[in-house]
Amino acid sequence: MTLPGAADVATRQSIIDACREMTALGINQGTSGNISVRTDDGILVTPSGVPYESMQPEDIVAMKWDGSWTAPEGRVPSTEWRFHLDILREKPEANAVVHAHPIFCTIIAIMNRAIPAIHYMIAAGGGNDIPCAPYAQYGTAELSQTVLDALRYRRACLMAHHGLIAIGPNLRRALWLAGTVEVLAKQYHGCLQIGTPPLLSDDEVDSILKRWGQYGLRDSDRSPKTSN
Repeated sequence: MTLPGAADVATRQSIIDACREMTALGINQGTSGNISVRTDDGILVTPSGVPYESMQPEDIVAMKWDGSWTAPEGRVPSTEWRFHLDILREKPEANAVVHAHPIFCTIIAIMNRAIPAIHYMIAAGGGNDIPCAPYAQYGTAELSQTVLDALRYRRACLMAHHGLIAIGPNLRRALWLAGTVEVLAKQYHGCLQIGTPPLLSDDEVDSILKRWGQYGLRDSDRSPKTSN
């Protein structure tokens, strides 16, 4: 196995840092989430079943576009590697994918609901809702396809009976979006305790999208950049 260079080590460490931040933010539990970042010839993706607190840069799995991969002995790619690979292969504007099981996103996903336009921050996901991809078993090609369909015009989606996916031009913005969608899910859940919430119109969301730009998080963040 070829030892990673300094830039590669920095990117691997940024993935580990983001995994630990998911836990700190309360948007993931245990090792159930996973993260990937685009590289020149494929992706770097978190290994399966390795606790974030003990994860080291060399544990991160390097995967090529054909699905072949390299990792230290005893390390294998996340069971969800397939949709990470497919998303980054099919969506050139994305350079990072964050998958997690936030409590409120997962509640809404269990109910097979999209998050509608309850708040203007819905525009962070690229449209007038955060769609919910139909259920398919984890790690399957079927799940990967349902996720790709849900993300066709979006930067985030829920996964029925499963969790959340958020993508971004870099890892910092993908992680920010994951946290933002969890806030929207919590707000929607709270509204449903009172009644049926009024929604912003499609025209209003379209107007917000035209103004959006980089609202919410600027690219001056100091997280490592990869291929963007």
